[in-house]
Amino acid sequence: MKTLDWKIYESVIKYIYETLGKEYGVTIVGYGSNFKVTGSSGVKHQIDVLTSQTNGIHITRTAVECKCLNKKITKDVVFKLSGIINDAEIEKGIIVSRCGFTRDAVAQAKACNIGLVELREIEDKDFAENPKQIEIADLDIHVGILRKRAEIIKIDIGENRTIEIKDEIDYLDYYDFYIINEEGSSLPFIKYLNDFRIEVSLQNRMYEIITKKHDTFNSTLLNRRTKESFKIDEIIFTGRLTEKDLSKSLKLTLVDEVWLIMKSIFDERTFSFSENGVIKENMK
Repeated sequence: MKTLDWKIYESVIKYIYETLGKEYGVTIVGYGSNFKVTGSSGVKHQIDVLTSQTNGIHITRTAVECKCLNKKITKDVVFKLSGIINDAEIEKGIIVSRCGFTRDAVAQAKACNIGLVELREIEDKDFAENPKQIEIADLDIHVGILRKRAEIIKIDIGENRTIEIKDEIDYLDYYDFYIINEEGSSLPFIKYLNDFRIEVSLQNRMYEIITKKHDTFNSTLLNRRTKESFKIDEIIFTGRLTEKDLSKSLKLTLVDEVWLIMKSIFDERTFSFSENGVIKENMK
């Protein structure tokens, strides 16, 4: 999380009023330590953020005072802002504080018709009534997956003998089998099986039964794990190419961590603000 200093604090407040005010025709007239307005007294007053809003007939300006202090704001700050907006003939004033306001400041602000806002980093105590995250958007994702697979239906090793068919996930079991020819040379049984699966796939004849025979005269089928062996003269594979729809639909919610909480004291409205600039009102 970013560490708040007065410059960041001021920029965040400008962004918040600029963003929240768009639908109400609010614009930023000026902001920053170098922005000043001249009052009827001739005195120049520095204003942290000055906004303007029009209804097509009247223009309302609001002076926003930003206080990134580690203590509560007193009535003296209220008096000062009240004097500035009166001298500069600015219609409204708002004080934004990081650490809240004293009772006298709240009472004086009511009397002077100045709005009070608390804007600070979110704390653990806030999570009872406010969310930790802001939902940004919902994403509906459809992933289209059509899997083609050479399916082994039968493995015949002659004399009405067959090898048990394993599921694809169990094909590792076939690595225990070897074909040993009459010269004593051995070849992994899995090679025969994989060659057949490749051939079925290349033929690309969906669901059509395909058979392939391998002559293995005077050979031995050996299971190295169980030590079982069989005399075989042939291996006949039977299979087909199958197709399965594995498409999936996913729904994802994008969220952003809450960084700041903004509470309007008199309006009793609360907003959450993320470090990435997402603002959302917390509805009760």
